[in-house]
Amino acid sequence: MSPHILIVEDEADLALMLRYNLEAEGYKVSAAESGDEADLIMREDVPDLILLDWMLPGLSGIELCRRWRTREETQRTPIIMMTARGEEEERVRGLATGADDYVVKPFSVPELLARVKALLRRSNPHLTAQSLAAGDIELDRETHRVRRSGREVHLGPTEYRLLEYLMQNPGRVYSREQLLDGVWGHDVYVDERTVDVHVGRLRKAINRGRSKDPIRTVRGAGYSFDEKFATA
Repeated sequence: MSPHILIVEDEADLALMLRYNLEAEGYKVSAAESGDEADLIMREDVPDLILLDWMLPGLSGIELCRRWRTREETQRTPIIMMTARGEEEERVRGLATGADDYVVKPFSVPELLARVKALLRRSNPHLTAQSLAAGDIELDRETHRVRRSGREVHLGPTEYRLLEYLMQNPGRVYSREQLLDGVWGHDVYVDERTVDVHVGRLRKAINRGRSKDPIRTVRGAGYSFDEKFATA
């Protein structure tokens, strides 16, 4: 599944340009025009990386960064601060608040994209790796093929995306709503029970005979890819 990037920018033209270029690179993109809207989004769905404007209506980028770094679920989310403030003192302040990187407007889009990719690679290598592997399961992102113990596993498009999404963060428990957003997308309206149906299909395809089931059902919470499966 493509990394999810949140753009927090109140300049509509710049936000649109960033969205266009990021989506062209294959990223999933969300956007917020104010600090309050961004904070609400972060409480519902934590992205893989944030592009954060310093000057925003309502909560400022600095205040948002400070706030997110105090929360367990967002304290490690990579943040690139975007601002017209180019003075060294301001850059130091932004980084000291918790930003991982800093770009000064106007900036080079190719350079920004390179920084995004580098930061994602450092923070979560699974997001940018060309293949994922755990235990005897291998998932090739270039060919969209899955193998288990060397045998090719035939998956439908949705089951493939579901497995990829779960394998990116072994051990993390995803609710049905989070899986719907991450695998099907925010703009697709389907019932949460759809997740159970596709998890069942995925299990049937990858589990043969006495094969260990890598998908863990967490009662009342959702599903996860068993973090112990990689060492099985």
